[in-house]
Amino acid sequence: MKGIEIVRERSLLLQQIRHFFDTRGFLEVQTPCLLAHAIVDAYIDPIEVVGDQVETSGKTPSRQYLQTSPELAMKQLLASGVSSIYGIGPAFRAEEKGQLHRTEFTMLEWYQVGAVENDAVRLLGEFACDLLGHSNYEVLDYRQAFLRTLEIDPIDSSLPELVSVASQCDATLASSLATDRDGLLDYLMSEFVQPTLGLHGPMVLRNYPRSQAALAKVSSDDPQCAARFELFVSGVELANGYDELNNVAELAERARMVHEKRERLGRKPIAEMPAELLSQISDGLPQCAGVALGVDRLHLLRSGRKSLDEVSLF
Repeated sequence: MKGIEIVRERSLLLQQIRHFFDTRGFLEVQTPCLLAHAIVDAYIDPIEVVGDQVETSGKTPSRQYLQTSPELAMKQLLASGVSSIYGIGPAFRAEEKGQLHRTEFTMLEWYQVGAVENDAVRLLGEFACDLLGHSNYEVLDYRQAFLRTLEIDPIDSSLPELVSVASQCDATLASSLATDRDGLLDYLMSEFVQPTLGLHGPMVLRNYPRSQAALAKVSSDDPQCAARFELFVSGVELANGYDELNNVAELAERARMVHEKRERLGRKPIAEMPAELLSQISDGLPQCAGVALGVDRLHLLRSGRKSLDEVSLF
């Protein structure tokens, strides 16, 4: 009975997702799970497939990656002239396991051509209300979330000030992160700020620090921040979005910094993206905003369950 119930819930969820985007003129696309390159993140490890596990005939490389998101392939489609698109499919992240994490999960990702950050935040808020049955959503700045929860400015505060706040909960961890500003902010965010977000309905948190910009442009209303935003419901992070950066020189510099950070953190190196591919997905990329959302977590919140295992059939 439980399996039938989950299948029905999931089927309805996917129908509603597709209806939301189809009625807004988006095209659904399917992208490969296995590619020779992957979007590089300092804290996310793709699963590498090598040697006899991949077909090596012709021009197929002997090392490929199970994709952590469909971002790379979707941006190639956008650069070729495709309009606003969305995709639903599997994503893979090594060593992610827990109540809200799985190594393989289902990701919904969309790109809204012509949209800037405010347009994307509005669409994300409307999506959350539509799929979760709320009438309104809230928008809050990252800076304000820290000020109201911890009474500290996460961007202007010094490293010693951040260490002092973190040490009140875990002095050993705070000391180990004493030179890692983003590590401290991530810890304070996950332990203190995030549990307070979206408790009364969907909340979109925007204007993250520029050091956490990933592939986002600089914010239009705060030069210290990036045009990055996330969706939270009941203290759970559901989605991450950007006003997409499309400057090849800046993308190359961001990639270099991420590779260096991975090395400092002792993480396994990831193949660098060829210059021609980087140029293709930057110079050819139209003005757009992109969002990635965890479908399994969305199912979890819709059903009132607590663990991803409860909404998984396998």
